[in-house]
Amino acid sequence: MRGHRAAASRPSRVRARSAAIAAFVVLAAMVPAVASAAGTQEVDAELPYVCALPSGRQPAEVRVTAAFPDRVKAGEAISPTDVTTTVELPAEAVADLTALKAVTAQAATRLTVGVAQNESAAEATWRGTAEPVALPGSGPLTLTATGDVPSVTGRSDGDLTFSAGNLAVDLALGTADGAATDPGSLTVDCSPAEDAPEKGPLATVQVGTDTAEPSGSPSSSDSSPGAPDPSAGTPDEPEDRQGERAPKGAENPPGAAADRDAPPCLYDDEHPATPSSLNAYVTGYTNVKKLNAASLLPASCMLIEQGNPVDGPADPDHLVFDTVSYADFHYEGRKETPPFESTFLAFGFTPVKATMVLEQTGPVTIHSRIKMRWSDFRTITDTYVRAPLTLRVTDLEVNGTPLDVGPGCRTEKSLTSLEPDPAHHPGNHLVLYGRGEQDLGMPATGYLLLSGGVLSGEATVPAFTGCGAGGENLDRLLTASVSGPGNQIKQVQGQTCSIANPVFGDEFNAPQCTRDLQPHVIPVPER
Repeated sequence: MRGHRAAASRPSRVRARSAAIAAFVVLAAMVPAVASAAGTQEVDAELPYVCALPSGRQPAEVRVTAAFPDRVKAGEAISPTDVTTTVELPAEAVADLTALKAVTAQAATRLTVGVAQNESAAEATWRGTAEPVALPGSGPLTLTATGDVPSVTGRSDGDLTFSAGNLAVDLALGTADGAATDPGSLTVDCSPAEDAPEKGPLATVQVGTDTAEPSGSPSSSDSSPGAPDPSAGTPDEPEDRQGERAPKGAENPPGAAADRDAPPCLYDDEHPATPSSLNAYVTGYTNVKKLNAASLLPASCMLIEQGNPVDGPADPDHLVFDTVSYADFHYEGRKETPPFESTFLAFGFTPVKATMVLEQTGPVTIHSRIKMRWSDFRTITDTYVRAPLTLRVTDLEVNGTPLDVGPGCRTEKSLTSLEPDPAHHPGNHLVLYGRGEQDLGMPATGYLLLSGGVLSGEATVPAFTGCGAGGENLDRLLTASVSGPGNQIKQVQGQTCSIANPVFGDEFNAPQCTRDLQPHVIPVPER
C-alpha cells in the first residue's frame, strides 16, 4: 500500500492505535504487476451502502475511482492503478464517534471486489489507508483511502468484470488530549444497499478476442503453483466446470503426495494443532571449520506455535511490539531432524563418513521484535531463534572401515553461540538471527516467521561423549576432528502453512499449504 506521512504533531497514543492498523496493511500489501493495454478506462463509481454503526444501520455513500486497461491478452496481468476509496458516513456516525470522546479518526479500508470471467468467479481485497481527519462539528464524515491492489490475470478469452462488494472501515480514534478513546478503535462493516446497482459494477476489461469461451478462470499468473488448470471446464469436460464457485487450485498441488523429497510434516493426534499452529520446512548448511568443509541439513519439519504480540519498549520514533513463538523439530514423532550424512577428510587426508542427527533438549524459542517507523511506516523485524540442540552420531566410517559408535554418541552439551542477551536467555543453545524489512506498499525482504527466509549464526561444537562400543573409545577422535568454535550456519526456512487458515493457492495467492495441511514450500539450501 502507498502510505502518507504522519503529521509530526500527532499525539503518541493516537499514533500507536492508527499505526497498529497500518501494520497489518503493511504485512498484507501486494505490488501489482504491469499490464500493457491498448488504452485506459477511468472508473468513477458512486454506490449506496448501508453501514453498521453503534446507533444502528445507517446509509452511506462509497465512491471508488481507479484506472483499468481497456483490453489485455489472455494470460496478461490486469493491474488497476490510482485506486481511491472514499466513504461518506452520515452525521449519525459522527455522533457515535463523538460519544466515545473522539475528535480525530484515521481509516483503513478493506473493500471486497468480485472478479468474474465467463462462469468462474473469485474475490480480491482492495486495501487503502487514509490521513487522520478531525471529526466535523456537523454533517457527514468523509474518509478517503488510497492504496495499491492485487493484479488479476484472465486465463482465457472473455470479458473480465470487477464489482464492489462488502466494505470494512477500521477507524483509529483519538481524543482531544491525545489519549486513545475507549475503545481506541472501531470497525464499521458496510454492505451494498438494496437499491445499489446489481453486483456493484466497477469495470469490464476485455481479455483476448471477442469470442468468449466457457473455460479458464481469472488468475494471478499462468505459472502460479496451484493455479487452476486452464483446460478445466472446456465444452468437452462439462463435469469439471466450476460454475459460480470461486476458481479452485490444482486437485493435487505439488507436495500433497507422500513421495515429496522431504519427510512428512503433519499435526496428528499426538501433536494436535491449535488456532496458532504453523508448520514449515527448514534446511541449510553448517560449516565444519576444522575440516574446511560443510554439512548439509536436509529438509526438516518444524511445528510452530505462533505467539501473540505484546507492547515492546517505548520508542518515540517507532511503534514497537514483541512476539515469542515456540517450535519443535518433528521427525517420526521425535523432536529431531532426519538423519543426514556427511563426508569429510579428517586431518587433511583420512576420509570420514558420518551419519548424524540434531536432537532437541528443550523448546526452540523464536523472539521477534517488530519496529514500525512513524514517519513512513517502514517496518523492520529482528528475529532471534534459540535452539538447544545436541549433535548425535549414529554411524561412522573411517577410511572405508565402519566403526561402532554405540547408541549414545553425542556432544556432551548443546551446540552454543554467542548469546546477545545472556541475562534473559541463559544456558547452552544455538542462536540464529534474521532481519526482515518492508517499505509500505512493497514486498518484504529478508526473514519473517510467516514467510520464511534466511537465518544465520555461528556455533561452537562441544566435545563428544559416549562414542564407542566394545571397549573402543572414539570420543577423542570425533572431538579432535569436529569440535571447536567458528562454525558458520546458514539456515533457510520456507513459507509457513497456517493450520487454522490454510492457503491452498488461488488467483491472487501462491499456495502455502498442501491439501493435507503440510507446508507447500520446501526451501532450497543456500551456501
